[in-house]
Amino acid sequence: MNPVSTSFDQTRHRHGILLMVFSTFCFAANALMIRALGTVQAVDVWFLASIRFITGLGLILLLYRTGPDGFQPRHLYRRPRLIARGIVGALGVYIYYLTIVKLGAGRAAFINNTYVIMGALLAVLMLGERFRRSVALGGFFALTGLALLTNAFGTGVGISFYDWIAIVGALGSAYVIVTIRQLHAEGEHTSTIFGAQCSYGLLLCLGPALFNWSAPDAIVWLLIVASAFCSGAGQISMTRAFRDLPVGEGSLLQMLVPLGIAVGGVILFGEQHTATELLGAALILGGTAWPTVRR
Repeated sequence: MNPVSTSFDQTRHRHGILLMVFSTFCFAANALMIRALGTVQAVDVWFLASIRFITGLGLILLLYRTGPDGFQPRHLYRRPRLIARGIVGALGVYIYYLTIVKLGAGRAAFINNTYVIMGALLAVLMLGERFRRSVALGGFFALTGLALLTNAFGTGVGISFYDWIAIVGALGSAYVIVTIRQLHAEGEHTSTIFGAQCSYGLLLCLGPALFNWSAPDAIVWLLIVASAFCSGAGQISMTRAFRDLPVGEGSLLQMLVPLGIAVGGVILFGEQHTATELLGAALILGGTAWPTVRR
């Protein structure tokens, strides 16, 4: 093997890991800000999502130029794979919010994060990626840790209608991350891939948001925009990271998000965790790090 090629691949791999870890910090910060928002004023979920997508489009226009080597808005309605990525991704955001309300944050987060394994298996079928044993073991330990950290089965182990909805959402998330890898392989730019989610998400959410509109206070506006900025930065970083990381390894690193939320809850809200929850946090950390260390 060419030493220069090997060095380049290692550099890309490290770059992808750094971007993916950065995205987890951004997503955790977004969740913590939304939680803080809930202590100040109740805000409509459709409105929150709309601001998130508008801010994402603003970041794209701010950070990237338009053209063959940048954002290509015409591709958003001409390329079927981009359209599918946008629609499925937008529906996934709605399903996640819905299942949090119906199932509770812990159970919804657990089921949604099963997309880590689903995505790795789907990548084998659609991309021909290897399903590495380290990813399988890491995913098992990380999901076990998440169940302990969030008390995912505190409401029982039976499967309800909204559990099935959450499973569909997880399948959608798995499809999205595999599609992101496909679009990168086809030469699509990160900004255009992210723009698909923002554009179709806005089409989905803007109508209900305007219907339920009520003017937020100034501090609420600040928290909404700050959380949307964090979400946008996290989504851009994650999308770009999947250019350099296999689906299984990249998605597994996203399991750090609930761990970051738990740590933030201790620091910002004075939460306390039991020994079982701390064990869960350790399993998440070990499970997400194991495939990268093995590699």
